Amino acid sequence: MKKIAIAALIALGTTAANAEPLCEDLGFSGLLASCNRGADIIVTLGSGKPLGEDVVLESGAYYEMLITSDGTAELALSGPDFFRAIWMDEIVINEIEVRPMAVDSFEFDDAGTLELSFVAIKPGRYELKIPGSKGASQKISIQIQ
Repeated sequence: MKKIAIAALIALGTTAANAEPLCEDLGFSGLLASCNRGADIIVTLGSGKPLGEDVVLESGAYYEMLITSDGTAELALSGPDFFRAIWMDEIVINEIEVRPMAVDSFEFDDAGTLELSFVAIKPGRYELKIPGSKGASQKISIQIQ
């Protein structure tokens, strides 16, 4: 049955997403194992500054996103589709750990850093952006494959 599904995807011009973790022996820690961690994702919120670079993530891998506001403006970061395509391990704000069920956006009134630890789950293309902005540098594209 799996071969038929893959053949159907190829016929449609798409490929099956690879949902393998980054390492073979996850051990006791499972998906949270240190060998399963991808590179940190850096996002910077600042008045007139680009958010960061577009990223490609591996489904099943563990990542940390560091979102830093420089305090030059009250700015938010929105991405409800992306936040529903990941499993959030925790959000750390001022050394306070939060384990959320769901998030739509974050808003910074002052300078600070938020750490979001997560496992990428649902393959697709997503955007994180500053709500209401139209500039290409005010959003980043995140692809989970």
